[in-house]
Amino acid sequence: MSKVPNYDFMKLRLAAMALSALLIVVSIGSLATQGLNLGLDFTGGTLLEVEYQQPEDLDKITSILDGAGYKDVTVQNFGSETDVLVRMSEAFRDDLGNEVLDVLQQQAEGNPIVLKRSEFVGANVGEELRDQGGLALLLALFIVMVYVAARFQFKFSVGAVAALFHDVVIILGFFSLFQWDFNLTVLAALLAVIGYSLNDTIVVADRIRENFRIVRQGGAITVINESLNQTLGRTIMTSLTTALVLAALMVVGGEMIHNFSLALMIGVVVGTYSSIYVAANILLLMNISREDLMPPELEEVDDRP
Repeated sequence: MSKVPNYDFMKLRLAAMALSALLIVVSIGSLATQGLNLGLDFTGGTLLEVEYQQPEDLDKITSILDGAGYKDVTVQNFGSETDVLVRMSEAFRDDLGNEVLDVLQQQAEGNPIVLKRSEFVGANVGEELRDQGGLALLLALFIVMVYVAARFQFKFSVGAVAALFHDVVIILGFFSLFQWDFNLTVLAALLAVIGYSLNDTIVVADRIRENFRIVRQGGAITVINESLNQTLGRTIMTSLTTALVLAALMVVGGEMIHNFSLALMIGVVVGTYSSIYVAANILLLMNISREDLMPPELEEVDDRP
């Protein structure tokens, strides 16, 4: 049986609290001043899919379309190196697809192109998707709070929701600060991060509850430190294996899922950190104690006549 490490995690709790506060303030500040760089899914625009006979340089295609006067052009491979997906904020017209095709064909230098798809995403649809996605996030946080309160205790539910809020805000802050494209796949990644971070937090919370009931010496800090050390191996292995998969997706997964993988990668790092420090810090701030977690004593029933 491997030896359990004995790291004093809570020794750095004040520094961790300051770091979390700084990240949240910067994230909220960036969201308030810059906002998110909403993708075509939310803002509306035109989506075109073309197929080249031979692979074509994406930067060259972007330069051609920018030079032709099209706005907010995003070009990426779709499925194969010859399939190219073009997104632009240009208002949809019946002849827009053929117009773009002619522009590209003139610069293709003997590489024939076929227009496979021409679609329009309306701004109203994008606004509805954005609002529904925001409501889904809020609903997920509420359900998490109810679930954790029912399974553990109210103080644990506050810690879990605070950790999830912390993770979501920081991910949004990264996307706002660096103006990365925020689309529906990133929104799906945020929901996935909630599930991932919650699972990690519940594992830690379950061990904290168990140790509060069986460890008779030491206060809350001692019990929480022991619980974090006991779950550290599992936390590292889960985070590391997930991060390796996400790194592979970021490198070879293509542009379509790059931001999805990027959001999840940030979520794995921040979620692992919040499971150790944010949720545990909230428990200490709320003065968690052994009495909060002891099972209620059964009242003796006097069955004498």
